[in-house]
Amino acid sequence: MPEIQMPKLSDTMTEGTLIAWKKKKGDQVSAGEVLAEIETDKATMEWESPEDGTLAEIYVQEGGKVNVGDKIAFIRGEGEEAPKQEAVEQKKKPEAADEKKAQAATEKPAQAEAAQKETASPQDKPVVAAVSAAREKGTEERPQRRGERPEEARVKASPVARRIAAELGVDLSIMKGTGPDGRITETDVRAAAKTKIMEPARPRAGRDRDEGVPGPTSARIQLSGMRKVIAQRLVESLGPVPHFYLTIDINAGPLMEAREELKSAGEGADAAKITVNDFVLKAAVMAAVKVPRVNASFDDDAIVQYADVDLGVAVAIEDGLLTPVIRAAQDKSLREVSALAKDLAHRARNKRMKPEEFQGGTFTVSNLGGMGVDSFSAVINPPQGFILAVGKVTKIPIVDDCDQVMVGHRMSITMSCDHRVIDGALGAEYLKELRHLLENPALLMV
Repeated sequence: MPEIQMPKLSDTMTEGTLIAWKKKKGDQVSAGEVLAEIETDKATMEWESPEDGTLAEIYVQEGGKVNVGDKIAFIRGEGEEAPKQEAVEQKKKPEAADEKKAQAATEKPAQAEAAQKETASPQDKPVVAAVSAAREKGTEERPQRRGERPEEARVKASPVARRIAAELGVDLSIMKGTGPDGRITETDVRAAAKTKIMEPARPRAGRDRDEGVPGPTSARIQLSGMRKVIAQRLVESLGPVPHFYLTIDINAGPLMEAREELKSAGEGADAAKITVNDFVLKAAVMAAVKVPRVNASFDDDAIVQYADVDLGVAVAIEDGLLTPVIRAAQDKSLREVSALAKDLAHRARNKRMKPEEFQGGTFTVSNLGGMGVDSFSAVINPPQGFILAVGKVTKIPIVDDCDQVMVGHRMSITMSCDHRVIDGALGAEYLKELRHLLENPALLMV
């Protein structure tokens, strides 16, 4: 039985972080049983075992980053033996390399040190003396460097630990080391970074610092794989993709009435209720069927027009944003779209999605109305041709056909378009159809 490798859980994934093992070494596992939680570039997902057997070896500990295709575990079948020696060597290689670096950085020949003392300028001799004294005591203490806090200079820490601490923003002065004589190791630093023991901000320039009053502290929080990809995709979208925006206000009165009628008709459990967002999703799909040229993307020297409407539904999760996809949504009824959207959103928030369920999509709907947002403009998810940004339903005074002031319901929808695919007139045609459907919700239930 082959060794288990880091799986490619998304189309853009190059490495993954082993968040947690759900099984421990020696446990029996079955194919399809949850084995670990892995953070990809898009989400933290539960990973199922591909094999039956015994989890004989774990090569990557929790918190470790691994390239796609690298070995992470060995599941032993009947009569098989795990390559334990190779696993041990893999674990030892990084440790040996770190120790070698630390030794090279801390152990200088006596002749070089003596030469340094002889050639040092008068103002540098106290620094050289301090370094020599620290080495004679067998510690890693050293003089304060420029821009470094005094307490950090007195900390016992290996050079590797200091470098990693600087990269991760970890404050060495508030840590306790697990090495000899309390020496801080690289492992200590990485563990501290994982538990958000962050470096306090430097004192603010200006009045507070001049008066000796410490300024507020801040934290440097490392980006998760998902946040890195979100940042990368936004740059890829807003940079190369020429955005333009079209906004309409929908008369949401008929939608609210339809929603009340369904409610009074005795809908089932809360999970089965048709929401205003479900009406919007279904209308967005039907409008794309009526105006098929918007259901497209730009591809270098051509425009790809898709046969199916694969609807992306933006879902906010703890680490960022996922867009689960309802495939061939044009073939789904209003209630089917509602059920699928709720199921995908629930599994996205509980890290139970499969990679193919959030990849692709021909356009996306993002609704922040439930969070109290009146209106907004969304960024296109490339290579899609557009995205709809939906605001909340708001009560406002309106003037009817008889010039009477009355209470009305309005909802703002903004369409962000890729101008290479959708021109202003085409986008306006789509929004006209979308308005017609939303202001006549009976058409969505046929």
